[in-house]
Amino acid sequence: MTDDAPPELAELAGRLFDLARAGDAESLAAYVDAGVPVNLTNGSGDTLLMLAAYHGHAGAVRALVARGADVDRVNDRGQAPLAGAVFKGEDDVVRALVDGGADPRGGHPTAVDTARMFGRDDLLGLLET
Repeated sequence: MTDDAPPELAELAGRLFDLARAGDAESLAAYVDAGVPVNLTNGSGDTLLMLAAYHGHAGAVRALVARGADVDRVNDRGQAPLAGAVFKGEDDVVRALVDGGADPRGGHPTAVDTARMFGRDDLLGLLET
């Protein structure tokens, strides 16, 4: 979004990011199917997928991945959705992202490093395959 974007566009983008945080997979899918860019980012570089993943919504993650979301796109802090899901302890989201082809070594810290930091040995097997 640019500073000169029409207020209506900024309002729509805000609603989309709220839908991602809330995990409304059906509405997100409908908007993306209607032409909203699947990799839309907010002012921090967080994509719809990043927000859905971080807030623990595996269904929304799957819906966005099925529509071509970049599972490895990092935000402005270099964080990847997979590492965020590991950090938050969202096991279903971790599986959805791995199934979608997410790189466990992408971003900083990586998902592998995050699993090690938090003693998530149960996820290391999934991430190190």
